[in-house]
Amino acid sequence: MTRPAGAARRRLFERETELAAVDEALAELTGSHPGAEDSGPLPGAEDSGPLPGAEDAGPLIRPRGALLAFAGHAGLGKTTLLAEIRRRAAARGCTVLSARGGEQEQQVAFHVARQLIQPQLAGASESELRQRLGSWYAIVGPALGLCAADEGSPPDPQGLRDGLDWVLTHLAVRRAPLALVLDDAHWADPESLSWLAAFAPRAEELPMLLAVAYRPEELPDHAHPFRRLPGRAGQRPLGLEPLTPPAVARLVRDRLGDHADDAFCQECWAVTSGNPFETVELIAKVRDRSIDPVGSGAPLLRDLAAAVKGSGLIARIERLGPATVRFAWAGAVLGTEIQPALAAAVAGLGPQAAADAADRLRDARVLTGADTLEFVHPLIATAVHRAIPDAVRVALHGQAAWAVVDAGLGSAAAARHLLETHPEGDPWVVGRLREAARETLRAGAPDAARRQLARALREPPAPADRAAVLYELGCSSLLTEPATTVNHLRAALEEPIADPALRQGIVYRLSQVLAHSDRLAEASETLAREARRTNCPRTRLRMRAEKFMWDAFRADEPESPARSRRLARLADRLTGRDLTERYIIGLRAWDATLRAEPASVALRHAERALAGGLSWAAEDRGFEVPALVALTFLFADRPGRAEELFAAGTAEFERQGWHGGHLSFAYTLLGYIRFRRGMLTEAEELGRAGLRLAERVGPRTPAEWYAVATLVEVLLARGKTEDAARVARDHGFGEPFPAAVTFPDAQTVYGELLLAQGRTEEAVAELTAAGARLEPRGVRNPAWCPWQLHLARATAREEPGRARALALDAVTSARRYAAPSGIGMALRVAAEVTGGTERTALLTEAVAWLERSPAAYERARALVALGAHQHRTGGDPETAAATLRRGLEGALRCGADALAATARDELTALGASPPRPRADQPAARERMAPR
Repeated sequence: MTRPAGAARRRLFERETELAAVDEALAELTGSHPGAEDSGPLPGAEDSGPLPGAEDAGPLIRPRGALLAFAGHAGLGKTTLLAEIRRRAAARGCTVLSARGGEQEQQVAFHVARQLIQPQLAGASESELRQRLGSWYAIVGPALGLCAADEGSPPDPQGLRDGLDWVLTHLAVRRAPLALVLDDAHWADPESLSWLAAFAPRAEELPMLLAVAYRPEELPDHAHPFRRLPGRAGQRPLGLEPLTPPAVARLVRDRLGDHADDAFCQECWAVTSGNPFETVELIAKVRDRSIDPVGSGAPLLRDLAAAVKGSGLIARIERLGPATVRFAWAGAVLGTEIQPALAAAVAGLGPQAAADAADRLRDARVLTGADTLEFVHPLIATAVHRAIPDAVRVALHGQAAWAVVDAGLGSAAAARHLLETHPEGDPWVVGRLREAARETLRAGAPDAARRQLARALREPPAPADRAAVLYELGCSSLLTEPATTVNHLRAALEEPIADPALRQGIVYRLSQVLAHSDRLAEASETLAREARRTNCPRTRLRMRAEKFMWDAFRADEPESPARSRRLARLADRLTGRDLTERYIIGLRAWDATLRAEPASVALRHAERALAGGLSWAAEDRGFEVPALVALTFLFADRPGRAEELFAAGTAEFERQGWHGGHLSFAYTLLGYIRFRRGMLTEAEELGRAGLRLAERVGPRTPAEWYAVATLVEVLLARGKTEDAARVARDHGFGEPFPAAVTFPDAQTVYGELLLAQGRTEEAVAELTAAGARLEPRGVRNPAWCPWQLHLARATAREEPGRARALALDAVTSARRYAAPSGIGMALRVAAEVTGGTERTALLTEAVAWLERSPAAYERARALVALGAHQHRTGGDPETAAATLRRGLEGALRCGADALAATARDELTALGASPPRPRADQPAARERMAPR
């Protein structure tokens, strides 16, 4: 007796291990018991959306998320298994998100992400979307197809991934329990797959089951994390195997009846090798031909099996007629979620002919669906697509591009088809690809935009447009391939350019990418050369401003004093009427800081620069000058103002979706501000956050240099020398140092680390080299770079005269700059390398200056040094103990563990007890505890 097809659809053979893992995961996720799904709806019920009340469900019973990855070759039943997972998850009350990678949609950025998330948000109005997505609306909305991108710079890929993380996490909590099911992950677009691979380990921390299936031999490089994601199988996916002969026999009898004999079942297994897809299709063929499933019918199976796949499948389709073949070809070109009207347009068929073709393909189990069509199995879609003659396939993709645009689906939807066509010098193609690239880039997919523009360049564009296409191509690869960007932009400058604004944009972008690639000299030379070409005074001023900026970051600038004089003359006569003038004035403020001009001068220029506003995220500007202005306030002992500016800049970065290098710099430098204020615990946390972001940008990038230098200095201040050395070693912190100036100066911090490790000779060499690099440039402010002070400490034993001269020279520079923290720090080190009664006077003055400053850690260091000196020189014990207690209290508040230990040791040697904990000291101790 033949069983109903519906019952057969719900049975899976030899997948007990996989389903047991699924049931266990769902039970833990929902707080229910295995077996609860047996009364659930038929497959497809979950597609109608979350169950009523899912959003307002009460707390789960010990919910625990899970990750399940299934790997198997084509036809082994991954799709059927995932359909069963969706069914069981829906039966347990889960909100189900599902998506499927498509061989033809791999070039469509965020295609899978849109399938997963868009249905949950698509019905909401704009105001509802803004409310639900909050600050992420303008960042993730364009990527998910929920809104158009705003004007301005696009989010960086990491910022967009962070936004998608937030959206999916929010959905997981708001609509818990959540099941996310991704089929054919090997065909998912790179943007979606990279995001999900990075997000996947978090599934176990959320009320979410994440189930992914893929073909292991086709998984692309950017998805390799899926091969080693933690899951129920222990650091590996669950592998699907072909069915055994007994399982094939059960499947045959389940579909054809119990009377199917052993010889027939064995032959079914032999001709399909136990491939579930081929077995099911073979059984359907047997049923269609009314073949009796007994031994006499077994010889027919081999020919039937051949018709299920490859050339046999194509021959079967061809027998349905030319119109049906064209419709099948059109569907294969369009990919998943085929719109019948669109397929008809691509195939060149009228409505009735297209409907008839669709019916025939449904009857032949090639297509399924009504309003939206799809191939019954990806293997069928692949076979049909590969069977299309090459020239015809190219023509069909071209026709599909026109049809997509005519249907109002936009250039981005047409671009994937245009990528498959041959270049013909068609301006329409170039225009569509450029438009698609703009949309794709603003949606946060620069790699996809780069592919589209590279194809536009091959079309090729008209000579008058070539420079613009090269410029756009360079901008699209800026974040991912800076060397390629340089080549594109230089090539653009060699083209005839009629639009001055375009040429200027190319120059600004080229100088920016050169500078960020540690090629500051080339950036400066490019700007100088172009400034001489222009006849526009404002353009020339802008280029001079950009040149001043990159020269300020050059560690090898040949004429730094002369540049400073030119900058001062120019800045003094500018009013700050536009951003370019304010940038120049801001650079003047920073230059005054470096050269230890009076802090009042630097602050006056900093306030002038801020008067008209300085944006940290202007589309065609960098964030460097606003950051330098903020740091001007820091070194002039106004850290609160610096923090305000950095907080505003960080907010701009986050609103823009810049979570890569920009946000890393913001966190790192904010951590450095906290360090200068003596808030060492917070400084370490921010420094580590900045380093984590920098690691995502890439090794030995400017962001990483800044982050490592800051974190090492903070760890040294906390007394964690081994931790500092490990961070330096893990990130290659040492020679060769970057050509760009970093804050704090990387070579100086490295010398400080060597000194803390007791590697004094190496420290002397590095710090001497730092001085030889900075001194000719007129960089003499110890408040910014205390290389002299560290070198004085390093040479104190072997060369006391040199040490004292270095320290006193630093004191002179600090007094000229007149920031109390800088003066106090220099005086403390001068005292350290000076003996006799002069040390007492120097330490006493150092404490007095630091009492007037916000530098709590430096103040604590000076107090401990003064107290210890008072004790050792036979001073009043009570005075020494009081000084040490004040130093200890300051060290505890700062989180300076080693300094606190030193103060305690000195108090013990003095015979005095440490101070009783004050109300605020337990909190300080808590901050000191390792996390």
